[in-house]
Amino acid sequence: MIVKTKKYQLPTGTYIKMALLNVLKEQWWVIPIALVIMCGYFWIPSIWWIIGGLIAYALYVLFWAIQFTGVTQMEQNKVIFDKMAYEIDSRQILMKINSKQGMPVQWNMIKNAEKRKDSYVLYMSKAQFIHLPFRIFNSDNERKFMETILKRKELLK
Repeated sequence: MIVKTKKYQLPTGTYIKMALLNVLKEQWWVIPIALVIMCGYFWIPSIWWIIGGLIAYALYVLFWAIQFTGVTQMEQNKVIFDKMAYEIDSRQILMKINSKQGMPVQWNMIKNAEKRKDSYVLYMSKAQFIHLPFRIFNSDNERKFMETILKRKELLK
């Protein structure tokens, strides 16, 4: 069975938010580093340790936010934000811009998947993912088949 979805365009704001949250979740260890910097207050009591730790963490988040905003502006990445239809089967995910142009994504390129309350998110790297909202599926059966594929591929638990 092949699941054919409706056309969907990933909004740039959604991309930035999801990519930033994914990086912060994957690189959770940065928060303890900022806390260790703040703990310098107990060594030499000064509010500047806490301010420095907060500024360092804020600059880290700002760096990633700028990176992901830049991705949305680059010409070579415009394809990611075009309207696409997806054809999903047990071999691959075919991302189709139109009936003649498309790009296959093999299942081995997907590192993990996540089922959210309104979508599936298939992660390929920190900044690359496929966002599939439930509304683009034509029926509940197609959505359930997608979930079955993800479970068979051991991407969804």
